Amino acid sequence: MLRLLTIEFYKLKHSRSSKVLSIAYFVILSFIALIASIEFNLGDFQIRIADQGIFNFPFIWHFNTWVAATLKFFLAIVIVSMISNEYSNRTLKQNLIDGLSKKEFMLSKFYTVIAFAALSTLFIFVMTLILGYSFSDYTEFSIVTREMEFLLAYFFKLVGFFSFCLFLGVLVKRSAFALGFLFVWWIFENISYGILRWQINAETADAIVQFFPLEAMKNLINLPFQRLNFIETAANQLQADIQIDYAVHWYEVGIVSVWIFLFIYGAYRLLMKRDL
Repeated sequence: MLRLLTIEFYKLKHSRSSKVLSIAYFVILSFIALIASIEFNLGDFQIRIADQGIFNFPFIWHFNTWVAATLKFFLAIVIVSMISNEYSNRTLKQNLIDGLSKKEFMLSKFYTVIAFAALSTLFIFVMTLILGYSFSDYTEFSIVTREMEFLLAYFFKLVGFFSFCLFLGVLVKRSAFALGFLFVWWIFENISYGILRWQINAETADAIVQFFPLEAMKNLINLPFQRLNFIETAANQLQADIQIDYAVHWYEVGIVSVWIFLFIYGAYRLLMKRDL
């Protein structure tokens, strides 16, 4: 595994675009700390984001992983480009000539996906601890470690999304087309959900689309903003019911895990059938 990872990181090291996008991704993640300084007016109320509990344990695990997950497209471009460059630069054929099997080639890409997801998860873990201990009103160990399952959800969400990008990169061979297909698929899932909700009902539509790949990844970390203090206060005053299940469920992780296997296996089968 180490040998295969070394080969991939050597290629990425000499790819200027990959280095720029990777650095930009982690730099932008660091900007989550700047959210503490955001202030705005909502009617007669002055809202300061830092006072809404977003950096309080355990909520910060949910908030930071959700925000970080929205920025995953930076690394997705790296993953897709990593595959398309193999075809355009003919390094795939050269690697096979040098003795690398197609199985090892695909494993090297999957190990890179795992490495990117693990590094990003570790980065979020460290940054969340720093922000939490700096701003949280609660620093007891039992509270700090509560809801850390969002880190696991974040890791699987990245691995699933990057595996999808890897599959598309192998399928169409061109990064622009792969990213375009990804966007089209996102539209397809949303249109399908709308049709199902219109023709049947919302509950059945939710039950069906939870098995779609992008929706399954999305369900791992739900939108956290309804948990903010001023949203809960406003809901209580208006007597509105905004009860949402924010928990990370094992079956959601299981659905994404199945998609990860299908994407990687599908990419491998495509590679095996092609005459390079």
